[in-house]
Amino acid sequence: MKVWVDADACPVVIKEILYKAAERTGVQITLVANQPMQIPASSCVSFIQVGSGADVADREIVKRLEAGDLVITADIPLAADVIAEGGHALNPRGELYTIDTIGSRLSMRNFMDTLRADGIDTGGPAALNKGDRQAFANQLDTFLSPHSRKSSRRKSSPPPW
Repeated sequence: MKVWVDADACPVVIKEILYKAAERTGVQITLVANQPMQIPASSCVSFIQVGSGADVADREIVKRLEAGDLVITADIPLAADVIAEGGHALNPRGELYTIDTIGSRLSMRNFMDTLRADGIDTGGPAALNKGDRQAFANQLDTFLSPHSRKSSRRKSSPPPW
């Protein structure tokens, strides 16, 4: 199992949680972005830079994804594609998208796009807060626990965040 990160829009604090999780669990995490990015020196963390353009990173993630992989993204159409390919999608606020929830989330996203196209100000998402970070860390830890290569070598301990 691998973790793929839609990294261009992923908040720095979420990337830091992911880096710690990679070291703690031994799970491979790959960030995919249009722009160059600094990543820690780690055998568990890698980076793929793709060309510029809309959805180029998304297409690269879906192309490389294997069933059972986890994708970190706030992009609902990407999450829908990931689920359709047998993967899992988790947003930076800790919501795990599922086959049961992704259809309604995609419909709402499309509805909001229509409102914005008609000139209606729909506002934006609230700033990521401590509760969101904790929800993400908890959901990530729950998801990664059974996939950890290091878990058999030491006792389970709470995540360091």
